[in-house]
Amino acid sequence: MATKHGEKHDVPVDPSAGWEKRDVNIKGLFIFAFWMAVVLLVTMVGMNFAFKAFKEASPMGPTRSPVVQEGERMIPAGPLLQVHPHQELKDYCDAQQKEVSTYGWIDQSSGVVRVPVDRAEEMILAKGLPARSAADAATAGSPLIAPPTVAGDTDVQGQCGYLTEPTLADKERAEAKEEEK
Repeated sequence: MATKHGEKHDVPVDPSAGWEKRDVNIKGLFIFAFWMAVVLLVTMVGMNFAFKAFKEASPMGPTRSPVVQEGERMIPAGPLLQVHPHQELKDYCDAQQKEVSTYGWIDQSSGVVRVPVDRAEEMILAKGLPARSAADAATAGSPLIAPPTVAGDTDVQGQCGYLTEPTLADKERAEAKEEEK
């Protein structure tokens, strides 16, 4: 399939010229470059004019940051950037540990107190839990509930688990899983 350029193909080519004169239209390239420069220049002048016009016509004065209000720095509501996330997590976990290991009032007027988990377990073992018989459970329509299991059984300590040293039971459980594989 031949391509037609509109020029004669039988024109002799002068090898001493160093290029093929019939393929390059120098005049066309210069015209294109000239008009491209004109378009760029007009665009830049127009943008400069538009920016100056918008700046002078602004009815609300100079633009401000949404964080700055009347010369004071306003901290936005919502999640903030954590500067020291590991330390904040450690402080949070320490506070949670304090909550589950100390006594305290939850509602003094009602007489509701917070008891350390170890002490609460001892009290439950001593008194026992209220239980219903299998017959009562069957009439209620719910089967006896088995203790919950954790899929994979890896992150049972939650987000603070990696801050604590693994217990002997954790080490034994990990060893048992390794032997199963």
